[in-house]
Formats: sequence, C-alpha cells, structure tokens
Amino acid sequence: MVLHKFGEKLYSGLVSTMTHHLEVISKSIEAAQGGLFLEELNRKWADHNKALQMIRDILMYMDRTFIPSTHKTPVHELGLNLWRDNIIHSAKIQTRLQDTLLDLVLRERTGEVINRGLMRNVIKMLMDLGSSVYQDDFEKHFLEVSADFYRAESQQFIECCDCGEYLKKAERRLNEEMERVSHYLDAKSEAKITSVVEKEMVESHMQRLVHMENSGLINMLVDDKYEDLGRMYSLFRRVPNGLFIIRDVMTSHIRSTGKQLVTDPERLKDPVDFVQRLLDEKDKNDKIINLAFNNDKTFQNALNSSFEYFINLNSRSPEFISLFVDDKLRKGLKGVSEEDVEVVLDKVMMLFRYLQEKDVFEKYYKQHLAKRLLSGKTVSDDAERSLIVKLKTECGYQFTSKLEGMFTDMKTSEDTMQGFYASSFAETGDGPTLAVQVLTTGSWPTQPSATCNLPAEILGVCEKFRGYYLGTHTGRRLSWQTNMGTADLKATFGRGQKHELNVSTHQMCALMLFNNADRLSYKEIEQATEIPASDLKRCLQSMACVKGKNILRKEPMSKDIAEDDAFFVNDKFSSKFYKVKIGTVVAQRESEPENQETRQRVEEDRKPQIEAAIVRIMKSRRVLDHNNIVAEVTKQLQSRFLPSPVLIKKRIESLIEREFLERDKVDRKLYRYLA
Repeated sequence: MVLHKFGEKLYSGLVSTMTHHLEVISKSIEAAQGGLFLEELNRKWADHNKALQMIRDILMYMDRTFIPSTHKTPVHELGLNLWRDNIIHSAKIQTRLQDTLLDLVLRERTGEVINRGLMRNVIKMLMDLGSSVYQDDFEKHFLEVSADFYRAESQQFIECCDCGEYLKKAERRLNEEMERVSHYLDAKSEAKITSVVEKEMVESHMQRLVHMENSGLINMLVDDKYEDLGRMYSLFRRVPNGLFIIRDVMTSHIRSTGKQLVTDPERLKDPVDFVQRLLDEKDKNDKIINLAFNNDKTFQNALNSSFEYFINLNSRSPEFISLFVDDKLRKGLKGVSEEDVEVVLDKVMMLFRYLQEKDVFEKYYKQHLAKRLLSGKTVSDDAERSLIVKLKTECGYQFTSKLEGMFTDMKTSEDTMQGFYASSFAETGDGPTLAVQVLTTGSWPTQPSATCNLPAEILGVCEKFRGYYLGTHTGRRLSWQTNMGTADLKATFGRGQKHELNVSTHQMCALMLFNNADRLSYKEIEQATEIPASDLKRCLQSMACVKGKNILRKEPMSKDIAEDDAFFVNDKFSSKFYKVKIGTVVAQRESEPENQETRQRVEEDRKPQIEAAIVRIMKSRRVLDHNNIVAEVTKQLQSRFLPSPVLIKKRIESLIEREFLERDKVDRKLYRYLA
C-alpha cells in the first residue's frame, strides 16, 4: 500500500482501528471492581504491548519509509500515546487510578502487606508513557499526600514520645520510603520523598527535639547515649542548619559545665583532681564526637573553642596543670608502662594548648621541675625529657632551652662531685659527707638566697668544696641555696632507739642545735639559725605537729607555731622504720600572696618580650598606626600569652621615651621607627 501511494490511508486506518479497540478496552477496565481494577489494567497493558510489538513488525516498511518522510509519529510511540489518551487520561480511569495507587501506599504505610509486583508494573507503565505522565498523574499527588501524612504523624509522635523514641521512628520512616522507591517507584523520586520526610519529621521539629525536657540533646550528652546521639546526627545532617543547631546547644552545654568546673571553690582545693576532671570531661566529649558524630570537624572545633574558653576563665589553670604534671611525674606514674605515660603526657599537652598564658605555665613548671630534680623525686628521666620534647615541638626552642639547661646542670654536678672526692680537698675524716648540685643562675627558677647559719661541722665541708670548685673554674661565684637542700642525720632517742632522719637543710640546722641544749624557745632557734620566719615555722611545724613524724615536742601543744613556743627533743619518738623521712609542710598550691608575686614576676618577664615584638615589627614596617601595631604584636605573641592592648600601649610609650620610636608630627596615632 505504501508503494502504491496509499501510506496515508494505511496510517489513518491504523489510528482509527487502535482508537476504537482501546475504547472497548477502556470500558472493560472501568467495569473491573475494587482490587481487580489494577489487575485488569495491568493485564490489558501487557496485551496492548504484545499487540503493539506485532503491529510494528507487520508495518515495519511504513515505519521506516513513509513515517520519517511525512514526519508522523512512529507506530510504537503512537500506540503508547493512544493508550495514554484513551485509557490513562479517560475521565473515569484517571482519578480512580491515582486514588487506588495512593490508597495502596497509605495501606502499606499503616502496616498492611500489598501486592508490590502489581504496583511496580502499573508504576512502570506510567513511566513508560513518559516521565511527565508519571510525574503529573502520580508523583506530584504522591508527594503532597505524603507531606500531609508525615505532618500529622510527626505531630502525633512528638506529643507522646521522648526524643530518642521519636528519632527512631523518624529514621524508620525514612528507611521505609527509601525501600519503597527501590521496590516500585522511579529512582528519581527518592530525593524528593526523602526531602518530604526530612522536612516534616525532622526540620519542622528540630528545636523542640533538641530542647526536649528529660530526653533532649543535653540529657543524651550527660548520659552518654551514643546510639541516640548518632541517630540525631545522621538525621539532622540531612536538613539545612541541622548540625549547627546540635553544635550550638552542645557548645553552650560544654561551656556551662566547664565554667562550673573551673569556678567551683570546692574543686579548686585539689589541683590534681581539678585537672583530672578537665581531662575526664574532654575524654567524655571526645568519645561522643568519635562514636556518635563521625569525628566531624565542626564538633571538634566547637569542643576545642569551648575548652579554651573555660580553662582560661580560671587564672590558676596554668599552675594547676603544672601541679598535675608534678604529681604524675613524682608518684602517679610509678609502675605504668611507657605507652600509658605517653598517653597521660599527650593529654596534658592537649590542655596546655588551650592555655592563653603559656608563659605562666612555664614559670610554675620550672619551679616544680626544679624541686623534682633536686629531691631526686622524678619517676623517670625519660618521661621528663619526653614532656620537654613535646613542649619544644609546641612552643619552640626558646620555651625549653632553660629546662634542658637544668638537666645539663644535674649531669655536670655528678661529674663535679666525683672530681671533688677524688681531690685532696675531700679528706674530711669521719666528718659529714657532702653532695652538691651546682646550678646555673639563669636556668633555674631564681629564689633570693635566704639567710641560714649552717652548723660548724657542715660549714667546714662547704668551704672545702668552695675551694675545690673555684680552683677548677675561674670567674664564677658560688652562693648556697640552703632552702633547696636536704640532709640525712643519725639520731638517738630516749630509750636508745636509733634512726636515720631525712630532713631539709633548714630542719637539720634547727635539729643540730639540740645536741647542745634540751630546751630551746622559738626565738632562740630563730636567732641561732637566722632562717626567715615563714620557712622556720614550716620546718618546726613538720617536726613537732605531724603525727608519726614528731621528733620534737612543743609547749603549748597546738597545730600552729607561735613566737613564744618552746621545743624539746621527743624522747618517746618511735617508728617501725630505721629511716624516717620528715617532710616539710608545704602548701601544695600557692597561697594568694605567693600567686600575686608569681603573677608580678610573669608580668615583668612579659615587658621585654612585648618590646622586642614591637621593635621587630617597626623595624620591618618603618611607619605603622597604633591599631595595627596592637594586632601584629598580639599575633606574634599569642603562642605564649595574650598581651592586653593597655600593656602594649605602655610598652610603646616606654620605647618612645627611650627614643626607639617617635609619634608622627601630624597624625598622633602613627608611629615611626628611629634607627
């Protein structure tokens, strides 16, 4: 027919025949009742597809020649379009099909089992008829109905569930929708339907969920509910600003908990416990971020900024962290493996990084390290050196050069003592033996040399050592630091009991006086030894008022030392140990006046550092205004401490007075460098 120029007739005949046939099919589908409706539609669709295949094969020649030349619709496409117009878009089928499909989805959502195979075939039919048919006839209405369904359901859930339960239900619903898409919807629908669930079940209720009483985010954080937190994280990250809401609530919670921790007067009584609690708090939050928040950088940064905020609220944090290290390196790490020591030191370094006043920590650390080295109390030299290496990596060589100098002095002192005892100076007969540590003034925390009259026997040996040392080293001066030394004394008590007493140098000076007297008043001891009152009171208190270590008696008995007290040797003293260590009553943490004094020393040390930074900056810039100098100086020094703008201004004034800088004649806020 095509060859004989009857192509047009054949084509229009095909259209009218198929249209007529589909009208008949349409009636049979409309007649199907209830659940049979979809089955009938599916069956007829399968028949129609088979018929189309055959027609296309029969009319292949027309399809290939006549149709392209006349720009008509190809046979197969024509068959689909006619099915769409006569069946799917027929007045009686269109809305019924839509309602039936949506009803089946609803029934599945409420727990019924439906024929998913049939659903898949019918939905695929809509997709085969063109994406616009699937979208307009099903998807658009499906998303609207789903939004209404989840809006109502989420409202119902939020009224009756706690936060954890609600999140479980939301997660389950989200997974169900994804599964539904994989079973019988178009893959492109997944993003759209999950977005509906996220909006209605998560985004609309975020604030209420996070702040829910007794079960919200803060309760989860306090009770370590990793599973619930992980669920909240994975749901909230799907919606805009979800993670920021979690982050902000978590940050304010950590800050308020931390603030409470560092400002609670009870906590401040025990520095070691104070730092341990900080470390526990950090560990707890690290674990949450690791297990529940997928190690998300957003939360790690929030945690770090929170710790930095509250650790610096307490001006004594640097001192307490140093005391914690001191405690660990004295006794706390005995018998602990090297790996565990490293873990503790790494944790300390982490807290150290949060400190704004690193120079204050250095000041205390130096004092505590000096005491550990001089009393031989350090658990392990390796641990000490390991921490110094960590500090060096963190803050540079300047920070640790003096600390390393202290270790060098200890080693040099050993060699010096060997040299002394090998020399002719050391012939002391059966007199006391001496062990001296020679400390370089600049490396060790300087303490003004306290007066103290040493007993004659000791003084003789000290003079011999002085002669030896100054003979082997030229241009050096020796001054005795009696407040830092210790001594071992052999003592015999009332009933012939012998003990070896390990005491401080000051305690030794006081005890030796009792070789020539039975009773001494406080005033007499003070006159004979010339030890400063505060030190003397502490050393007498530790010998007369500590149970089990009371080698002296005092009258009247009381816990504190008064100026009119009298002291006797305690003849009844006994101990099951031959060697008895008499400690000095030391304030573990500094008293307020001592703290103020240390602060002042730190402030003094900061002045030259600020001035050096100003000169460095001005040397390279030549001319700079006030605000920029302050910003640059702060930037350069923040690895050690945060200088206040007022302090920087004072140092600038001082440099102007000393003619390093000058103010601009016109603009008073501009400074010029004077070479």
